[in-house]
Amino acid sequence: MAGCTPQAAPVGAGTKIKVAIDPVTRIEGHLKVEVEVKDGVVSDARVFGGMYRGFEQILIGRDPRDASQITQRICGVCPTAHATASVLALDDAFKVKLTDNGRITRNLIFGANFLQSHILHFYHLAALDYVNGPDTAPFIPRYAKNDVRVPKDINDVAVGQYLEALEMRKICHEMVALFGGKMPHVPGLVVGGASEIPTQEKLVAYAERFKKVKKFIMEKYVPLVYLLAGPYGDLLKTGGGYKNCVAWGVFPMDDKGNTLLKRGVFTDGKDYPVDPALIKEYVKYSFFDDATTGLNPREGKTVPNPNKAGAYSFIKAPRYNGKPHEAGPLARMWVTNPELSKIGQEKLGVKKMRDIGDAAFSILGRHVARAEETVMVANAVEQWLSEVKPGKDTYVPVPVPDSGEGLGLTEAPRGALLHYVNIKDKKIANYQVTSATIWNANPMDDMGQKGPMEKALIGVPVPDAANPVNVGRLIRSFDP
Repeated sequence: MAGCTPQAAPVGAGTKIKVAIDPVTRIEGHLKVEVEVKDGVVSDARVFGGMYRGFEQILIGRDPRDASQITQRICGVCPTAHATASVLALDDAFKVKLTDNGRITRNLIFGANFLQSHILHFYHLAALDYVNGPDTAPFIPRYAKNDVRVPKDINDVAVGQYLEALEMRKICHEMVALFGGKMPHVPGLVVGGASEIPTQEKLVAYAERFKKVKKFIMEKYVPLVYLLAGPYGDLLKTGGGYKNCVAWGVFPMDDKGNTLLKRGVFTDGKDYPVDPALIKEYVKYSFFDDATTGLNPREGKTVPNPNKAGAYSFIKAPRYNGKPHEAGPLARMWVTNPELSKIGQEKLGVKKMRDIGDAAFSILGRHVARAEETVMVANAVEQWLSEVKPGKDTYVPVPVPDSGEGLGLTEAPRGALLHYVNIKDKKIANYQVTSATIWNANPMDDMGQKGPMEKALIGVPVPDAANPVNVGRLIRSFDP
């Protein structure tokens, strides 16, 4: 369990207590959260990103084709997403058009990774916020008062599925490796398509594995998410944040720009098309040089300043049209607004995602959106298996251009992902990455606006400052 350090203070009406969770556990990466608790709820919050990665500088001067391999090392959980964003940027810079088989093969690789990541997040990162495992690692240590409300029979079912989910994740990794070469860090995603031509034998192997994963998703994962909604119904009413969403679109369905999960922006209650020129990154409270603030990724610079006064995070603060926006499964499902699964319609009594209303923007609402998206991706994988052509080309050879620039917009399982490349003299002159978690876990911007996670934390109940269970629940609902 993460270190939790409530500041010593007399408890009474109006008393403010500072609580630090450092590190936040059951996430990928290095994160610290400080909250101020007053009258049993969070009244202020700051989210600290404690790790500088610097991949933008590593890539300068390299062969552009290296980018899709090197950037996968940014994250051990979503290397496939970084590979996808990178090859999309390179496709754009190289001016190459994929074959249909290349597009579908990429979708089969990335789709399997999406399924694995969502199963991982719910069972092995977030579930222990809602159920108790046995008194042994990795289920302990835990908070002394961890607010587990489910009856023993449901708790036992969830713990049993925890172990089964490990097997499902392994199977998903095998599905990625069949067409991607290996997992993690997939060599088969390359500029111009995919390096593996699907054979009938490999397609059968993929399909056999997929059947097991889809059965688990439909019969265990999704029902369990809705089962938890009963005893934790209050968590559908807290953690809303700004209720603004960005989604860059993911899983191309044709060569005309249509994607399974749509591209769009939802700001202050209205829908807008995506304009990448409206993305800017601010660094007033980030450990980067102030001269680099307010830049679009096309002009972006990565100049760390670890001793900068007033800064508290190595995460930049991206803003769309000047405002903070949430990214991730909830944002994608809100923008796309698909019909819910059969079980979702039965449990919620509504037909489409937006029919859920403000309850979608909540701790538990994000888990519901992620589960529903998993069903949507699984159904699409089934479709792509029927469309892929055994033995047909998946790769278009293309030379490295003397110069060019490219923008890759896609979605990691945990949110909107952007890669930008500028090529001069056949080498990378500039490379910028706006990762998924950067949209959610960023600090305040130059205008004093809190990051989406910081905003969503305000108002979250913390009845016991020594056991801030809901703070962890809120952070993990974003899957940072």
